[in-house]
Amino acid sequence: MNALIKDLASHVDQEVTIRGWMYNKRGSGKIYFLQLRDGSGMTQGVVSASEVSSEVMDAAEKLSIESSCKVTGKVTKHPKLDDVFELQVTDIEIVHIPPEEYPISKKEHGPEFLLDNRHLWLRSSKQWAIQRVRDCIIQAVYDYFHENGFIKIDTPILTPNACEGATTLFEIEYFDEGTVFLSQSGQLYLEAAIMSVGRAFDFGPTFRAEKSKTRRHLTEFWMMDAEAAFVEHEENMEIQENMVVFIVERCLERCLPELKILERDIEPLKKIKAPFTRLTYNEAIKVLSEKGSDIKHGEDLGNDDEGILTEGSDVPVFIHKWPKAIKPFYMKEDPQNPELVLNNDLIGTEGAGELIGGSQREDDYDKLKSFVEEEGLTGDEYMWYLDLRKYGSVPHSGFGLGLERMVRYVCGIQHIRETIPFPRMISRVKP
Repeated sequence: MNALIKDLASHVDQEVTIRGWMYNKRGSGKIYFLQLRDGSGMTQGVVSASEVSSEVMDAAEKLSIESSCKVTGKVTKHPKLDDVFELQVTDIEIVHIPPEEYPISKKEHGPEFLLDNRHLWLRSSKQWAIQRVRDCIIQAVYDYFHENGFIKIDTPILTPNACEGATTLFEIEYFDEGTVFLSQSGQLYLEAAIMSVGRAFDFGPTFRAEKSKTRRHLTEFWMMDAEAAFVEHEENMEIQENMVVFIVERCLERCLPELKILERDIEPLKKIKAPFTRLTYNEAIKVLSEKGSDIKHGEDLGNDDEGILTEGSDVPVFIHKWPKAIKPFYMKEDPQNPELVLNNDLIGTEGAGELIGGSQREDDYDKLKSFVEEEGLTGDEYMWYLDLRKYGSVPHSGFGLGLERMVRYVCGIQHIRETIPFPRMISRVKP
């Protein structure tokens, strides 16, 4: 009977066959301990000369790192470890033995070597764990939105206009239509969709051409954008914080083995509960000045500033109501102070940095038209966007969550390049 490693607990004292790969081996002569994985999990196969034929022992001896095989044996509980099950091997069928030594060994390898061999590095236990947490977060996002009245809307990757200025866009010549861009956000198209469906989200690849080499930046990444009709600034932040809590709780519920492999301290994750701390931009600048930052009013927050603002906090921190002068044209002015906009950045704890950016959108046609013109966004590329304010305009808000940043936060890993299967950075497009 074929079985998955993740299901071994339900097959105790039964003989099953595991189909997968041997990623490590120890022992010699009379006993071998085979470290096996099959995609669903990892286990140990014990091959004892006193229990199997010489042919099976020969097969165990032949197996090298990353050999693929079918291993049959009786499922038993590990003699020392709780909730760990292993295989008392009775038979081995070799599927494939690599013709040469596996290039990724137990010794330390530099990041460039590992990234050059990303197609193989993905097989390591740590990378396996990260990708499973990533999958859990993706599913949690879908579940959260579907449970809260949102539907999935697919927005285009090729767009004729920019969402937040054209300086960080990848350009493509599009047949006879001239220059188009790889999307940096599906926001504008979701705003059109919510006038039909009320609440909508998308989830797909986005692209930023900024030449940044920080541990938080990729040039190709996955973004979840959400928009909701009749939702204003405060409710928008509530939706965001509830989503983050939902994601973290789901990962704690379903990914404890993966987080253990990653040596992630889960106590900080357990403390992430709503409501989150809220600071206006002006309050944040005051706090930073008092703590020695040299930031000036009207400047964006740096990595160090974000760290200072979340220092000692158990929960992420909203920085909201930023100066209009440094934010995109589509954000709604604060009615109490037109120099500010009703927006927010959500900063994660433990040095995670910005996780989410959101705002209430400008719903007044004349105001938005003037903002578009002030930005120099002439032509018909934005006429359809203005049309949304002509016909049944309503207050509405939205936000974007960077998937890789959320994965990095939950996993507690340092560099964002490990959060995506095949990272694309300014100096890397291979493999």
